[in-house]
Amino acid sequence: ADSQHIAAEIVGRYKKERRGLPAIALTTDTSILTSVGNDYGYDYIFARQIEALCRPEDLVIGITTSGNSKNVVNAIIEANSIGATTVGLTGGTGGKLMELCKFNLVMPSNDTPRIQEAHIFIGHSLCGLLEAD
Repeated sequence: ADSQHIAAEIVGRYKKERRGLPAIALTTDTSILTSVGNDYGYDYIFARQIEALCRPEDLVIGITTSGNSKNVVNAIIEANSIGATTVGLTGGTGGKLMELCKFNLVMPSNDTPRIQEAHIFIGHSLCGLLEAD
């Protein structure tokens, strides 16, 4: 849900009227959830989408409060193999994403709601930077 919210701000607008920018949230397509999940397992739904859609010039942001969500970890591994820039938004100590992502923003908390609030704040901050003059 957090990734959908931020992707919508990037494609639409955050505060300023501007050209839409490309962004997608993995996955909002229930057919992909079921078909890829059935064929490859739930832990590879995001990785399969990264394999299909990601290019070396892309930025891939992995959002997981623990930093250990297998689906997100596998997606970051796939993004790295393609040569995309990877960013981890995590909580706690950063989990596995700490060693996998080029950049990490770790909320030093184990309180899931606080971590999620920080992720939305960071997402909005990034959107503000995209719209800066």
